[in-house]
Amino acid sequence: MIQLRLSEISEFVNGTLHGKDELVFGSVETDSRLVSAGALFVAKPGEVTDGHNFLESAKQLGAVGAIVERYIDDIDLPQILVADAVKALGKLAKAVLAEVRKDGKLQVIGITGSNGKTSTKNMLRAVFQQFGETVAPIESYNNEVGAPISVLKINRDTKFLVAELGAGGVGSIAYLADITNPDIGVVLKVGLAHVGEFGGIEVTSKIKAELVKALKPEATFVYNYDDGEVSAMTSLTQAHKISFGTNSEANYYFDKVDLSIAGTTADIHYPEGETSRLTLRILGEHQLMNATAAIAVADRLGLPRPAVRNALEKLELAERWRMQLGNRSDGISIINDAYNASPDSMKAALQTLAHLGKSGRRTIAVLGEMAELGEYSKEAHDQIGRLVVRYNIDRLVVVGQGAKLIHMGAMFEGSWDGESIYFDSSSEALEYIRGMLISGDIVLVKSSKSANLRHLGDDLMEVES
Repeated sequence: MIQLRLSEISEFVNGTLHGKDELVFGSVETDSRLVSAGALFVAKPGEVTDGHNFLESAKQLGAVGAIVERYIDDIDLPQILVADAVKALGKLAKAVLAEVRKDGKLQVIGITGSNGKTSTKNMLRAVFQQFGETVAPIESYNNEVGAPISVLKINRDTKFLVAELGAGGVGSIAYLADITNPDIGVVLKVGLAHVGEFGGIEVTSKIKAELVKALKPEATFVYNYDDGEVSAMTSLTQAHKISFGTNSEANYYFDKVDLSIAGTTADIHYPEGETSRLTLRILGEHQLMNATAAIAVADRLGLPRPAVRNALEKLELAERWRMQLGNRSDGISIINDAYNASPDSMKAALQTLAHLGKSGRRTIAVLGEMAELGEYSKEAHDQIGRLVVRYNIDRLVVVGQGAKLIHMGAMFEGSWDGESIYFDSSSEALEYIRGMLISGDIVLVKSSKSANLRHLGDDLMEVES
């Protein structure tokens, strides 16, 4: 973060400073374990614990001040008293971003969508880092706490800020868009992720559209032409519009896809007719959609196309546990995609696995629960099981009670006899899978984070002696 006095921060967040007016020259943290010299600690109440309990720890690690909701007078640490620490964090991020933008050098890109946010964010980071100091969130820092923390990583030399805007209900993306005020807003997809939490696809679409409505007329809206819900958002903004997708009517589109275990290749078409071949090391046709969105953003910023493509082609991993490929010494390949799962992303991963199986290698899908689907959960899990059969996946292993309907759906599809098996626990599944693997197998591990199959995927990378 830029250097600020506690008195300045107090004014930004409408707080009251108690103690010395120290200079904050380090980072802003909500986790006391991450505090270092010169930091500002934000003591927010949590579901499990309370940040106020860690003020002394933050001080010992080098914090020069804290934002608090209640003043702790027996700790010798300057404190800015506010009514709501999380809202104060957002106010501080908005103020710091406005200050840094005064010289006009910083470009802010805001990304939302039911799927692909993190992958696209990481692609843009890889591109932008070639051309200047870039700040992008780690992991999925995309909520009312994570997004402001990411914004506060900028300084006066930062040239690009990529903000990932996650949906937490109606008004959540509007709140984050108000903080970040993107120069370019990207909407990737409206899908069934979190649909149970929000109450339907219409509500999900409304939440994603909050980013579009927040765009200023001088901003740019980059959108998925293939997604009808997203394309319909063009009527909600006066911002400049750029589309991407697989349809040749889109400004940027891709075709002639070639998918193998080595990566994903396609022709990328630009608005004025230029065509270039792009080869990603990352698996999955859906990653081409994310890459095309990143190319559209980079093109809008005037970045040289060869350098943009080169950065994308060098990227070995979209993110940990997202289509993460590991090739074992015994000829078995593990694709660990068990950080997030929705019906859309599950389908995309299974399509990739099915395509890879066309090379003659045996395909095995290890699937767990797709969380936060609410009333759609039963039907969605059943349909995934049926898709596994229709895609001719060779074997299916379903793990966890919440995913059992995937197994049932596969069995009811009627094409299989024993190719699907269900286990209550990951440990049981791991033992079974290890016993049935043979050289040449390709194993996809896919679930929501809460199902914890990502750790099973890691364990499968170990070759037993």
